[in-house]
Amino acid sequence: MQAAIPTRPRALALALAVGLGGCGEAPMPGFLSATGAGEDPPAEVTRGESSFAQAQGDERSLIIARLLARETLLQPGSPYDAVAKAALAASRRSAEAELQAAKLRAEAKSKNWLPSLSPGVSLTSLGDLVASILLEQVLFDNGRRKAERAFAAADVEVAAVTLAIDLNDRVETALALYLTALRGDEKAALFTRALGRMAEFRRVVQGRVDGGISDRADLRVVMSKIDDIEAARTTAEEAAAAARVELNAMTGHSFAPGFAPLTLAKPPAGTRHLDVLLAEAEGRRAVAQTRVERAGLLPKVAATATVTEDGTSGALTLDTDQPLGFGTPAALKAIAAAEDTATRRVAEADEDARRAEGRQAQRLASFRRQEAEAAGLARQSRETFRLFQAQFKAGQRTIMDVVSIYEELVQREQAHVDAKYQVILIQLEMARDRGLLADGDKI
Repeated sequence: MQAAIPTRPRALALALAVGLGGCGEAPMPGFLSATGAGEDPPAEVTRGESSFAQAQGDERSLIIARLLARETLLQPGSPYDAVAKAALAASRRSAEAELQAAKLRAEAKSKNWLPSLSPGVSLTSLGDLVASILLEQVLFDNGRRKAERAFAAADVEVAAVTLAIDLNDRVETALALYLTALRGDEKAALFTRALGRMAEFRRVVQGRVDGGISDRADLRVVMSKIDDIEAARTTAEEAAAAARVELNAMTGHSFAPGFAPLTLAKPPAGTRHLDVLLAEAEGRRAVAQTRVERAGLLPKVAATATVTEDGTSGALTLDTDQPLGFGTPAALKAIAAAEDTATRRVAEADEDARRAEGRQAQRLASFRRQEAEAAGLARQSRETFRLFQAQFKAGQRTIMDVVSIYEELVQREQAHVDAKYQVILIQLEMARDRGLLADGDKI
């Protein structure tokens, strides 16, 4: 078989020329942007800068530029910023690998305008092996190869937006775990204080029961309330411990306890939801795919050259990638409808995003109101409790009246804690939906 491989100088020269031609400079389709509009991308890009960045010379993508320009709303140096950075640093997401694979596929497609080389070996009727090289250069293909490059570029955009969604979800999850642990700590501390107060009530009731002043049923009621508070404290402690274990497994770090108010910067005007950007990228990819399919139904013109040991022969071909049939006109119409479908999907995604944002805004306003009301009610209950204590010492109230009003105080303080943390969680969810929990140049 080795002896049958062509070794003539002209065959080798042709193969070498084709190989060198593939290494030449060629324009690459635009799908990545290293910086925002008006700035030049860096000459060299490393993984530490951004997964979205591309070496200098690539054309810009508006979608990628929007992702890259995003800045986190978390206050630098805050505990929330520390948790977010730890979550990003420990990220090993499959979406990152998919983005890199999409970049490589796009790079491969960027060379599809070059001639293709197909070596072949055939067995003749005489039992001889004949080696050949087929060189093909497409002269006209109704935009198929251009559409293939556009599809690969849009595929990179889809992978980039998917990565942004994935990492913003990861940061929001880490912050939610961090807040769950803090909320568990705060509620456990609240119940611990309540248990200390209830233990004093139990001592008083026990003394009154032993002295025959109170009924033993009062003591049972107090003991039941103590058991409920102990169970609630245990639940809060377990929730905090579970959240910390999960957060440590996620980030590899432990974070100091202690609540800090959340301060979020104002979102930049015109920042679109990531779901809308994803719909745009998927629409671009779908349109490019339909253009590839349409070009496959139309004739293409190509020049071919076949090199064998016997010489070189050339030809000009006219054919189609897919056979034509009676359903071809309908297929062309269906392909033409793809652009309208993509536009409608973007509009639907934008509507869903606006509805979700409005719903979240209403929830945020509601929980802020609940937080303020719970704080006011807790203050009122605290004042009422002090009044009942004074009246009990003066003989105007029973000990069970005091116990009941203190139980109400504990419940209202617990409601205030829940509303306070829910306000923060909703703000983080709204920032996540816009992709504003992680800097674009840090992804």
